[in-house]
Amino acid sequence: MRSNLTTLCYIEQDGKYLMMHRVKKENDINKDKWVGIGGHFEADESPEECLLREAKEETGLTLLSWRLRGIVTFICDRQNTEYMFLYTAGLYEGKLCECSEGNLEWVEKSRVYQLPIWEGDKIFFRLLEEERAFFSLKLRYEGDRLVEARLDGKDIKNR
Repeated sequence: MRSNLTTLCYIEQDGKYLMMHRVKKENDINKDKWVGIGGHFEADESPEECLLREAKEETGLTLLSWRLRGIVTFICDRQNTEYMFLYTAGLYEGKLCECSEGNLEWVEKSRVYQLPIWEGDKIFFRLLEEERAFFSLKLRYEGDRLVEARLDGKDIKNR
């Protein structure tokens, strides 16, 4: 059975995030959305080991510096709950390669909100921009509609 623990990472460079337009996999909950890189933990992996493996597999890059920014509890009526370790990364080495899951593109941070992204991602992008200390964000969806958002245990959906 697949782990319900995942990593999600946004590599930053020159005011841009490396993002993946998920267009290559069938039956993908993220189909046509723009997301970061990452994926499911393999047996006995730590969050950092998963992060580094997924970054290498999806981008060809070896991360040299990264920061754990928060944990996102992602609940959706179409799949099992995921607990995502959300990272940002700066330094890396290697050359960007093709990804089998989507198209990789450097996106201006200011443009991210105009892309088709999960509604809850807008919340954590704001938290990243604000340099918010480590946070816990719970996002519950019915289909693509965000129906609950809680930041550090407090309701923020209706603000």
